[in-house]
This record gives sequence, C-alpha cells and structure tokens, in this order.
Amino acid sequence: MAIDHVSVVLAHGAWADGSSWARVITALKADAVNVLAAPLPLTSLADDVAALNRSLERVKGPIVLAGHAYAGAVIAQARSERVKALVYVTALAPDEGEKVADVFYRLEPHRQAPKLAPDSNGLIWLPDGAFATAFAQNASADDQAVLAAVQRPISLSCITVPVGRPLWRNIPSWFLIAEDDRMIVPETQRYMAERMKAKIKSHVVDHTPSVTAPGAVVDIIRDAIRSVAG
Repeated sequence: MAIDHVSVVLAHGAWADGSSWARVITALKADAVNVLAAPLPLTSLADDVAALNRSLERVKGPIVLAGHAYAGAVIAQARSERVKALVYVTALAPDEGEKVADVFYRLEPHRQAPKLAPDSNGLIWLPDGAFATAFAQNASADDQAVLAAVQRPISLSCITVPVGRPLWRNIPSWFLIAEDDRMIVPETQRYMAERMKAKIKSHVVDHTPSVTAPGAVVDIIRDAIRSVAG
C-alpha cells in the first residue's frame, strides 16, 4: 500500500485549535498524504470523541490518528475500525478508569507551569503570558501572539471523567516525548509512553512542537504511516 492511501487525522489539545497543526499539515501535504485537522469543541470528553468520530467519517481508507496534549485521551476513545495507528505528541494517555487530570497532575508541575482554575462558566483559559513561558516558549513572538489569540478554553468536563478502554491497548502507538515541556512533565510522558509500549522518540522541544519543531512531529507521523502502509 502506498503512503498516499493512508489518511492522517490530527486532533488539537486544550487552548489550541486546528491551526496549531499548520506546518505539519503542509509538510504532509507535500508528501501527497491526505490530512485533516479535526475540530474539537473542548466541552466534554464525550463531545470531543463524538466530534473526532465525525471527522474520521470524512476520510477514506486506513487512518493514522495523532493527538496533542489533552487530545491523547480523545484519540484513544475513537472507535473507527479504520484507525490503524496512534501518534501521541507530548500527549496525555490515561488508562481505563483514569481521568485526564489524574495523569496531568501525577507529578509536581514545572516551576513555570501556569496556575489553572475554571472561570464562572466552568471553563479553563490559559493566561496569555503562559504561551510564552510554558505552552510554546520556543516559538516566535508572532506565533505566541497567534496561539494566545485563537486559544480555545477547555471544560472541566473534559478532564474529570474516567475514560474507557483506550485504543492503544489494541493497535500500535508512537509517542513524541518533549524533554523541555513545561505543561506536561516529561517524566509523566515517559511513564505513559512506556506503559503503552509505544515506539518512543524523544526531543528537546517544548509543549507545542507542531508549531516550534514541526519536522520532529512530521517524522514520527511518517513512521506510523510507513508502518500502516506496510
């Protein structure tokens, strides 16, 4: 099977939208890969899984499904039989019965991690300054400004409910560990990746390498594509 017969679906995490994958999308398109960024409402885990499944219905053939940060929990609940591989980009991977918050807060946060609290609507926004100090500290000032301007808040309902049996127990997975991540502790990433028996690539990158080190993200997605394509 040629790689152009494998579709890639990308799922953004909290405080982001599909534009955070822009450089990854253009690089994969240059390889003639069919790629789609799934829009997630970030209103509840169930809502996000339903939105992702709707996006999966829009593409044909076998799928490599990639998720950033919170979306690691979302992609693991996808139920399309055409999903043949998962790629975790500095992502969270709760096991069955765990909550996203359980793994996110497993260890003490980085000293520059932002303080997070819901507003009166039960939504958690990232302080604008956190995009430069923790979310994408290696990004240009322009990129940080765009990330802050387009951020999507995440609901408490996304991170406080137990997840079902994760798909990574059934299909191969890849994990990009960000050694300079100030949002999700790198040790927690490695713990989850090893528990998943994922194929690991570790890079000295920040929490949002799709923006700041897209080549590293594209490389690990290509590995998964090649595996699916045989």
